Amino acid sequence: MWAARVRSRTSFRRLGSSLPVSNRLIAALLALLLAACQQKEQARPALWQLDGPNGERAWLLGTIHALPNPISLDSPAFDRATAEATGLVVEVAALDDDKRTALAFHSLSAVAAAPPITARASELDRPVLLKLLTEAKIPADSFNQMDTWAAALMLGQAVSARSGDDSGNGADRLVLKEMKGKPLAEFEGAERQLAIFDALPEAEQRDLLSAVIRSASTAREDGRKLQQAWLRGDAAALAALDHQGLLADPELREALLVRRNEAWIAQLLPMLRRGEKPLVAVGTLHLVGQDGLVTRLEAQGFRVTRLQ
Repeated sequence: MWAARVRSRTSFRRLGSSLPVSNRLIAALLALLLAACQQKEQARPALWQLDGPNGERAWLLGTIHALPNPISLDSPAFDRATAEATGLVVEVAALDDDKRTALAFHSLSAVAAAPPITARASELDRPVLLKLLTEAKIPADSFNQMDTWAAALMLGQAVSARSGDDSGNGADRLVLKEMKGKPLAEFEGAERQLAIFDALPEAEQRDLLSAVIRSASTAREDGRKLQQAWLRGDAAALAALDHQGLLADPELREALLVRRNEAWIAQLLPMLRRGEKPLVAVGTLHLVGQDGLVTRLEAQGFRVTRLQ
């Protein structure tokens, strides 16, 4: 990256030497703009090393799925973990396969007919729901052939789009690039992940819809709090956030966090017994708190050391 910047600056200097002063000024400004675009925010997310009684080893890295700006994960601890890890384990491996995700979403969520979305929201939530639909320019009848969980996720996506966050800047995508060439495994994949929502009882799907509606007014602020805590690796702040929003509902928390963490550990342990030493990169709220992977793995006799 440094070499590329040097070459870019050199080429602008050579070009500028043969141009009038005004053009040289423009070239210099373009060089400054290029350098600014190349700068990335330095992230220091929480990273742990896992060691077992029989020589098992893994690394646990908390990720975040969308950020407003590009980031760099480079650090001595991260670089060492990615170099020593024998492979990578993520929630969903094919993050760039939008067609596959869309097909899975449609296959699981489509129904012949569903009640109007306004009827599936509580009377208290309806005015806010109608306001959100109007702001996002989404016709209310768009959800007439869609399960409630899917309507909630689509509405949540529309709310998130207003924040300026970009999934292309997500840490999970960056880790996938950094570890390219090493064995890759996924805990769930897009289909299985969406199936978790599809398996929710209708009452819980409506609770999900309500949570999205009620958190919309503070979604941007809450997102920034999560991002800042993640960027500086503040595990305590992250643990405080893992009981908010959707996770404040006990049943949703059980389905979307607790049971998934249990399933992931059940997949991770055989990998460790086979001698694999993976870097496990999953959503950061899955790692922290009493229900997090760190605490649960410690309870199973593993030594978990914070690296950064």
